[in-house]
Amino acid sequence: MSDAPELGRATDRRPPFKYSALARVWFSDTDAQGVVYYGRYLPYFDHARTEYHRHLGPFATPGREFVMRASGVEYHAPARFDDLIEAFVRVSRIGRSSMTYAYAAYRLPDETLMVTAQQTIVLVDLQSRTPTTVPDELRSAIQRFEGDDLGA
Repeated sequence: MSDAPELGRATDRRPPFKYSALARVWFSDTDAQGVVYYGRYLPYFDHARTEYHRHLGPFATPGREFVMRASGVEYHAPARFDDLIEAFVRVSRIGRSSMTYAYAAYRLPDETLMVTAQQTIVLVDLQSRTPTTVPDELRSAIQRFEGDDLGA
């Protein structure tokens, strides 16, 4: 675990999720109908994913970088200006060069499910732009944190 301040938290409120981050809906997140513009959920999930990795600790990948391979989102209910959103995140699968994340965003305090999503990122070599192996140190940290829920 890292000593850096986190904007998220480990949680057991919504298994199999073990981590979440809070986000407030800003006016600039809303569309002409006064609801969160559909594309604004991805930054909420990026925020949760970043804080999840901050929680796991620093992992160097010199000469390599994770890039988005696939992203799928399903919308369940609208959020509005000033709503408080809790975005849950987990790694659901680790492949040789990729990781798949699952997300769920709930409005607080009424616990309404707003959005679910899944994203796959791939670690690529920056020189060749080809997939490369996820480091064992990162793989082990995720396996320790996710436990038996990894791959479930």
